[in-house]
Formats: sequence, structure tokens, C-alpha cells
Amino acid sequence: MKSKVIVAGVGMIPFRKPGTSDSYDRMGAEAIRLALGDAGIAYSDVKQAYAGYVYGDSTAGQVAVYGVGMTGIPVINVNNNCSTGSTALFLARQAIEYGVADCILALGFEQMAPGAVGEKFTDRPSPFARFDQLCGELVSEDLPLALRDFGGAGREHMEKYGTKMETFARIRAKASVHAANNPLALLRKVVSADDVMNDKVLWPGVMTRMMACPPTCGAAAAILVSPDFARRMGIASTVAIEAQAMTTDRPGTFDERSMIKLVGADMTREAARQVYEQAGIGPGDIDVCELHDCFAHNELITYEGLGFCPEGEGEKFVVDGDNTYGGAVVTNPSGGLLSKGHPLGATGLAQCYELTRQLRGSAGPTQVAGARLALQHNLGLGGACVVTLYGRH
Repeated sequence: MKSKVIVAGVGMIPFRKPGTSDSYDRMGAEAIRLALGDAGIAYSDVKQAYAGYVYGDSTAGQVAVYGVGMTGIPVINVNNNCSTGSTALFLARQAIEYGVADCILALGFEQMAPGAVGEKFTDRPSPFARFDQLCGELVSEDLPLALRDFGGAGREHMEKYGTKMETFARIRAKASVHAANNPLALLRKVVSADDVMNDKVLWPGVMTRMMACPPTCGAAAAILVSPDFARRMGIASTVAIEAQAMTTDRPGTFDERSMIKLVGADMTREAARQVYEQAGIGPGDIDVCELHDCFAHNELITYEGLGFCPEGEGEKFVVDGDNTYGGAVVTNPSGGLLSKGHPLGATGLAQCYELTRQLRGSAGPTQVAGARLALQHNLGLGGACVVTLYGRH
């Protein structure tokens, strides 16, 4: 028998620029303490921990966890590129759901370096080799890996559907307005679409610097528990995971020679389909969404992948204001990766933090009025996509 999974506690520290944050172990430990405090339990109540990070040596998760306690529990280190945090959440949810344990910690942290992300090991086959090969065939510009991939997907959308570069600027401007209300966000300055368009050009006609998320350091954590544990410990069962799915690439990622598909649009679409089917709902039922806007271009593509609008109508969704307060789905009320920041291993759990508070009605100035169903989308090239549905009870 499967058990309902309760989000008992969440914690997140303020995101910082590289070189200005604490070390990863201190950040991770602080996020754990905040999540435990939010749940009202002790670390000794935790039976397992899943610790996610992308850049770090093996067993870095143990170092962060040991900063809070050493109780001998299993600590599993997780690395799934930018979907690492939600992969840790996925594993913790499965373990609770099938009765492996009744109280589990999901943790994500990242201590990043300045500049564009890149490969660390060049003396062995790259996990991005097939992606690089196809991208090189479809995109002639010599640019950093992620910028070329997601910028190429954005350009394809522009060429296929007539989407304007200014629309991506409007997405980034919307992110800044949302982040201004989030005290934990890295970038809180409000910018206009004109500001974004006039920023440093990274790819003429396609992207300026503000359309890309900044390298970020940070940590976030969640405590997942069973209903029995919640009752026993007097924990409110206000927020539960209603459905969740993880998908990876299929042959079409490469065979269909589409940059949009190369950056995971099909993974998104399939994960969302599974979640809606599991929960018996549709995209029109979602009140608030935290999605993977590593680039403004990917936010627009993801509107379509999650079913918030038909394929090719992402620009209309933006122009109509359906991605913000008063619209169809309030998207990234935290400011998203573009403004809140993107510490790779922490992002999925930072999304969980925001959506849990939204459903509790405790999100403060970012609160979406009356939110009852919240959707989380976390994507990693290479690839993995995790979509999670939370419900208020």
C-alpha cells in the first residue's frame, strides 16, 4: 500500500553570488536546521537523508549532514545536473510512499564558481557528447554550452512561431518584479523589458545577459513524512505531494533534430502528462508554478510543455499576462532561477520551499491568493526532468 507523503518542513537560506557565501557544508547544515525547525522535530527523528549537489567531491552530503548530527542513518549523495534537488526529493518521496522510512530529509546545496558552467573532467567521455554533436550541427555560434543549447532552442521558437526577442525580455522583467518581494532572492532589483534588451548582448538577436540565470551559491531542504508520523508528532498535514514523475531522454531528443527537443521539451511534456494523469487533473487546475527558467527562453518553452498554453502560443501567454498575478498561472513567484538564482543542487528544493509556503498561505509578499494546487518543474540536461504536484489539505 502506498502512503500519502506530507511535506512537514522546509528550509532555505538566502542565495548569494559565488565568493560571498559560506562553504557548502555550512550552507547545507543551516538549510537542514531551518527545515527541522519548520517541522518542529529533531534531527534524531530523521531516518534517511538524500543530499544533492553537482560540483563537489564524493560524500560531500555527509559533511553537510554531520554539521547537524551524526546518528548513523543512510546518507545518499545525488547528482542529476540541474534537476539534482528534485531528484533527491523524488527519492525521498518514493521511500516514504512505499514505507521504507517515515521521516526523510531531502537536501540540496551548491557552492558555485563565477562564470558559465562547464565540464570538470576532460580526460573521459563527456555525458554531453551527443548533445554537443547535434547542437554543433544545428547552431554554428561558438558559445558556452548551456547558452548555446537554450539560446538555440529559443531561436528555433522564434523562427518557427514568430516569437520576438522582446518577449523573452518581458519574462526576465516579470521575474525581477516577483523577486523584489522575495528576501531570499539573489537579484532583487526591478528591471524593465527595455533594461533587459539593452543589457550586454550574448547572442545578437537572441539573448542578452539578463536573459540567463546567474551562477549562485545556496542551499535548501525539505522534511518528508508519512501521515502516521505526522499524527504522532503533531505535525500539520497541510501540504502533501499529490503526484510526481521523473523522465529522461528518448531517441527523439536527438533524432528529430530540434533544439527545443534537445533541451528537454519532450521530457517536460511526458513528466507533466504522467503527473496530471496520476492526480486526475489538468494544467488548467494549477494555481501556481515554479518552473526551470535557467534562461528566459526555457520558461516560454516550458509553458507549452506543461500544457499552460498550446504549442507555439507561449508568446501570447506572456503578452496576455497569464504568467503572473491575476493571470492563468502565477509562474515563479519566487523570482525563479533568473532572479532568485540557480545553485544547481539546491534549485529543486528551493522550488519546494516556495510552493510549500504558497499552499500554507505563509508566503508573505509573494503569496498567490487562494493557492490550492502547485506544480514544480525542474530540468537537467543530460538529462532528467522532475515534475511534482503539491496539494493543500
